[in-house]
Amino acid sequence: MTDQLRLMAVHAHPDDESSKGAATMAKYVSEGVDVLVVTCTGGERGSILNPKLQGDKYIEEHIHEVRKKEMDEAREILGVSQEWLGFVDSGLPEGDPLPPLPEGCFALEDVDKAAGELVRQIRSFRPQVITTYDENGGYPHPDHIMTHKISMVAFEGAADTEKYPESEFGPIYQPLKLYYNQGFNRPRTEALHNALLDRGLESPYADWLKRWSEFERVERTLTTHVPCAEFFEIRDKALIAHATQIDPDGGWFKVPMEIQKEVWPTEEYELAKSLVDTSLPEDDLFAGVRENA
Repeated sequence: MTDQLRLMAVHAHPDDESSKGAATMAKYVSEGVDVLVVTCTGGERGSILNPKLQGDKYIEEHIHEVRKKEMDEAREILGVSQEWLGFVDSGLPEGDPLPPLPEGCFALEDVDKAAGELVRQIRSFRPQVITTYDENGGYPHPDHIMTHKISMVAFEGAADTEKYPESEFGPIYQPLKLYYNQGFNRPRTEALHNALLDRGLESPYADWLKRWSEFERVERTLTTHVPCAEFFEIRDKALIAHATQIDPDGGWFKVPMEIQKEVWPTEEYELAKSLVDTSLPEDDLFAGVRENA
């Protein structure tokens, strides 16, 4: 039956797919599920976060090509397919007051028009399940919020021939479930933090937890915990492939792998839409889909 199952993960930038739900995708790939990552932008305005690569003139002048190559490598590691929607990175505005977003960027696109590009991908790939970001974008980056907006419109729009005619966008199709990535959740963070302290180790999460209330983040409902600990190494390898964004000696990798697997061996999601019957909590994004396939 797995040759009938298809998962689409919609992300804002190259590297997001490796930091949000990567182990889940690798798990499903291993089971024969078709997995497609749709990347909305090229990440052109992303800062070079790896201190070892900062100041590299070639990278600075060819950031689009470099990030595309990184995405190619991560895609191969995860075993997924990948498509670009072709929008331009909006960057993360900083300052008080915040500067205006750059003209022509993804976050300033017309939502319905931009969603049409995702409708094309949905109708072509025909996924039963889609993952994306919640209304806050996971964190308030304008491209993450825009990714949420177009995902919600496209989930419904893929079955709307009046809004998105088949002659232009392909044969009609209706996905069955849509999830929000919720991997950066407080219960997980607290569990890993306490496990490190209990073992006499330093935690990279102390400041995160102190500032959690400052973020004014509403606690989300974690409906779905996907067991995928055996794919954590693949997740980390894919993340490290995004070398401009990830420092292999940085905080992402401070928790020993054996502690991660023991204390929190899952990745979490919030079920936002479902057209099939399922009972919560779930341990499978395809719960209710497998039974009705």
